[in-house]
Amino acid sequence: MRRFLGSLASTVGAGILVVAPVYLGVLLLLKVMQSLAVVVQPLARLLPDWLPAERLLSLLLVLLVCLIVGLLVRTRAGQALVGHTVLEKLPGYTLFRSLTLRIAGKADDVTWKPALAEIEEALVPAFIIEEFADGRYTVFVPSVPTPLAGAVYVLTRERVHPVSVGFAQAFKTVSRWGAGAKDLVAAMEDTRQGVLPGRGTAP
Repeated sequence: MRRFLGSLASTVGAGILVVAPVYLGVLLLLKVMQSLAVVVQPLARLLPDWLPAERLLSLLLVLLVCLIVGLLVRTRAGQALVGHTVLEKLPGYTLFRSLTLRIAGKADDVTWKPALAEIEEALVPAFIIEEFADGRYTVFVPSVPTPLAGAVYVLTRERVHPVSVGFAQAFKTVSRWGAGAKDLVAAMEDTRQGVLPGRGTAP
C-alpha cells in the first residue's frame, strides 16, 4: 500500500509539472484574447454574425504576434532585447523557463540540476538554482513527498555534490520518500572523483 501511494504521489507530481504550464498558458492566451477583443471589434462587425469573429480574429492576432516574436528571438539582437530586457524581468520567468527546459532535457545551465547537499551531518536531495561568482551555490531542498515545496540554502561548493541523473529521476526520488536515493549517491560517486563525505578518497 505504501509503495502504491508513493508511486501515485510521484505520478501526480510529474503530471502537475506537465499540466500546470499548459494550464497557465491557456489562461494567459484567453486573457490576451479577451484584451484584444476591443481592438478587433470594428473588423469583426464586418464578418457574418454566425461566425465567432471576435474570438477568431483575437486568436489570429495573438498567433501573429507570437510569429513575429518567434522570428525576432531567432536573431542575436532579438534575443538580447526580448530575453534580457523584457522577459527576464518578469518574476519567476527565469526559474520557470529553466525548470521547463530541465524537464524536457534541454537545459544547458546549472539551474534545477539535481544534487546532493550536505545539511548538518546528512546528505539530502537538492536542486541547484544558481551559482555564485565565488563558487557557492543556491540550492533548493524539497520537502517529502511534495517536491515543489521546501527550503532554500546558500552553501559552499564543497557541500554541494551534483549528480549525473535526470531531473525526473531526482524528482521521483523525493516524491517516493527517498526510494532510489542510493542511485543518486552512486551518481554522485561517479561524478565527484574526489573526497566523499565520510568515505575518504574515491577510487
